[in-house]
Amino acid sequence: MVIAVSDRPEGYDYPPEVRFEIQQKDLDGYRAAADELNQNKPDVLCVQHEFGIYGGPAGNHLLALLKEARMPVVTTLHTILQHPDGAQRRVMEELISQSDRLVVMAVKGADILREVYGVPDSMVDVIPHGIPDVPYLPAEAFKSQFDVAGRSVLLTFGLLGPGKGIEHAIRAMPEIIKRHPQAVYLILGATHPHLISREGEKYRTGLEHLAEDLGVGDHVIFYNRFVSEDDLMQFIGATDIYITPYPNEAQITSGTLAYVSGAGRAVVSTPYWHALELLGGGTGVLVPFQNPEEIAHAVTQLLDRPERMEEMRQLAYENGRKSIWPAVAKRYLETFERAKSDRRTVPVALLSKAAHATRMGKLPPLRLQHLSRMTDGTGIFQHAIYNVPNYREGYCTDDNARAFILCVLLEDSALPSHKEQLGALATRYLAFMADALDRESGRFRNFMSHRRDWLERHGSEDSHGRALWALGTGAGHTHDEGHRALAAELFERGMPALLGFTSPRTWAFGLLGIHHYRNFKPGCEGTREMEDHLVRRLMDNWRQCSEVDWPWFENILSYDNARLSQALIVSGNATGNTEALNAGLRSLRWLASIQKSGPGYFRPIGSNGFHEKNGHRAHFDQQPVEAQAMVAASLDAYRVTGDEFWWREARRAFEWFLGRNDLGIPLCDPATGGCRDGLHHHCANQNQGAESTLAYQIALAEMTAAEHILTHPIQVHP
Repeated sequence: MVIAVSDRPEGYDYPPEVRFEIQQKDLDGYRAAADELNQNKPDVLCVQHEFGIYGGPAGNHLLALLKEARMPVVTTLHTILQHPDGAQRRVMEELISQSDRLVVMAVKGADILREVYGVPDSMVDVIPHGIPDVPYLPAEAFKSQFDVAGRSVLLTFGLLGPGKGIEHAIRAMPEIIKRHPQAVYLILGATHPHLISREGEKYRTGLEHLAEDLGVGDHVIFYNRFVSEDDLMQFIGATDIYITPYPNEAQITSGTLAYVSGAGRAVVSTPYWHALELLGGGTGVLVPFQNPEEIAHAVTQLLDRPERMEEMRQLAYENGRKSIWPAVAKRYLETFERAKSDRRTVPVALLSKAAHATRMGKLPPLRLQHLSRMTDGTGIFQHAIYNVPNYREGYCTDDNARAFILCVLLEDSALPSHKEQLGALATRYLAFMADALDRESGRFRNFMSHRRDWLERHGSEDSHGRALWALGTGAGHTHDEGHRALAAELFERGMPALLGFTSPRTWAFGLLGIHHYRNFKPGCEGTREMEDHLVRRLMDNWRQCSEVDWPWFENILSYDNARLSQALIVSGNATGNTEALNAGLRSLRWLASIQKSGPGYFRPIGSNGFHEKNGHRAHFDQQPVEAQAMVAASLDAYRVTGDEFWWREARRAFEWFLGRNDLGIPLCDPATGGCRDGLHHHCANQNQGAESTLAYQIALAEMTAAEHILTHPIQVHP
């Protein structure tokens, strides 16, 4: 039984052994696959892991399946990163914890698992990459079918992309041809489909132009297609020397190298990790990275000495018998038996108590109808009359900033059908913020009329802070290069104004923007100085206002309250400022304790009077931004501490949108993605403005992205 992961809605024409298909970005599809497995009761689940296969940040959707699978799990790791980013490390650590045994294809992989991730050798099996069992035949027997009879054939195959280093092999061709004029270099393989979707055939065209410019166009032949295994073995059969010019060492597994070496072909390769192991016994020649001259020298030396090349081929073929599919299959069966045996000695509960306590129902699906309805060619309208945009009230930077944050958050999780739409929307929202910035004063304007006239010289401090928050998020996380560059430029122009602001919320918004901008420029001195300055100002407020029964930054609880705590949690954690981190966590825990009704529902501070220190608290009107702020702050607290309390608080706040509130009325419209503008003491506000809709949509996006951290803490700061 095979479960396939498909990266396009129409799927693929799979063979009959594929019994279940998961859409790559559909989180619920992974859970459904776990249900399918549990019903069929297989002995072992064998997972093939590569970061690019599965949906979610760093492929974390896979974890939803593994957490619910009831059988032993054996995971084969095709890539093991020695220097993972934060998301990759979190996924890898969780993947390791959910697996009974791990399989790597090279000893170096086991070394990295031990040294970087603390995995004991007893949990890891080294099983080589499998290869077909083919007879040992001379290359001339295959060359005529490719019209290269009598020529010296060099080959590289696999999906084309910049990480293959093929340009260095092409640059070696002029020198090779000087010594061996009949040499020909075959480059076999289609361009990677993900690269095609981003930039078309730019990379392949560049290689073709390079060959022409070097005068070797007649000696470099591109076969732009996928080939069956039978056809591939014909190409390998025709090969005299295989070239793998990968530009760096971090390649733990190369199936192409295993196939060619095991078929008894000479190899010239750069010394990436797998090549070092496979070719170290004299079955190939290693050359420095990104060095066409050394590639040319190695190739010509082998072509000059055919007897040396024949010895290399025979040795490679003999060594390859240990990697033919039957031998590899036997090794896997032994690993499966060990996994089953280990699982029998340590019974595994179907779901832990923590998972039972914290697992929430199925999240609503992403719907963008109302967001699109509220957006025109200029940006998103501020307000709505029921679910119809209110043109009279025009636009504001506040809401376009929120809308841009949403688009960035959804980049990794959106289905392909939404991607183009989100890209177009993100462009409009970013363009609005670009026009909002007064380049002379460095201040953002906020309100614009429907006629596209700015209604003020500069906007409120809070609108400026939200713009920086959005731009920092875009600079740090968007995959669109143009959006990232413009967001970073606007962020840098607008950041200095923070020094003159007095609003604690603006400081908090600025800190959140800096937190995300750090992904774009990790060592930027200016942003670090601004971060320290804003943290100091928030902490000064904390020391002046905080008391035992009022651990807060001001003498009033007003709006977007949880953002103050969240800013100190992420900044304190990232910079190692434990005082700020503790203040953020303490204030947020207190806020959670007072934003709760008798039955346990989330009850935010009402906007009809707020809550002054030693005064009465307003219970209504309850605003969606309060629920969304509590979701985001609680999730960040959970990422830092691993305390299940914070996951429950995030869930409690999110369920306010779904109807777990004082009136039992859902605020969100799951059919369109809209959200009502608040909860009065007797009814819901029926208007679906931008602020409310975006609060719901962002909270939904954050909850969806965070589901994979349910059972294991995520330490952001070492």
